[in-house]
Amino acid sequence: MSDTLKSVLELFTGRFGDSVTIGATQSGIVSLDVDIENWLEVCRALRDEDDFSYEQLSDLCGIDYLGYGQSEWETDEASFQGFSRGVGGMGPGRFNWADRPEAGQVTQRFGVVAHLLSFKHNKRLRIQCFAPDEGMPIVPSLVEIWNSANWYEREAFDLFGIVFEGHPDLRRILSDYGFTGHPFRKDFPLIGNVAVRYDSQKKRVIYEPVEIEPRVTVPRVLRSDSRYKTDDVDLAVEVSTSSGQTDSGEAD
Repeated sequence: MSDTLKSVLELFTGRFGDSVTIGATQSGIVSLDVDIENWLEVCRALRDEDDFSYEQLSDLCGIDYLGYGQSEWETDEASFQGFSRGVGGMGPGRFNWADRPEAGQVTQRFGVVAHLLSFKHNKRLRIQCFAPDEGMPIVPSLVEIWNSANWYEREAFDLFGIVFEGHPDLRRILSDYGFTGHPFRKDFPLIGNVAVRYDSQKKRVIYEPVEIEPRVTVPRVLRSDSRYKTDDVDLAVEVSTSSGQTDSGEAD
């Protein structure tokens, strides 16, 4: 660890103590896990205090940790065409929906991540907090601290169902007002809940039951072994045959 990075980490721990936990550092960007009860206090300090001066919130998004660390693609076999059949594990979101598999218990399912930028110190910071209630995930809004959080929080509410307490206009921003569910949640059905189309006779958009069959795209494994290698002799015969030549090299 460089002396500069070490001093930055000591600055955060010295100022916020147990209110934050230092996470991974990637590409020089420090990550802070912030307790939900200290979310607003820490964010105001990060914006206002000279040692930090993170004037801009450049991005904010939600995260669903349902099924985190679980893999449905593990396999030790493949078909003779090279296609993997490792989807038998079926993680959350794969279905027959009525018999869908349930993921294990998640301690903290929904998180909110924000990326901050300090022009004064030319530094970036990643901060994260978790909603304490999985059934109704609620996180304090950052709009009063960084106005740019407005539409980002609306997007996270729309796609993940995370409620931002104190947001001045929390409503859907990508899906329509009659949409059911939150499409970025891991347990949202891959084919959706309803089909939407425009009815030329009724002159309006209508909703219908989904008729398509759910399917999982299985990636092909490209292999390089003796089954797929062509000997030089065989290749020469193929070239000769395709050019219309006899064994003596003369054209027919």
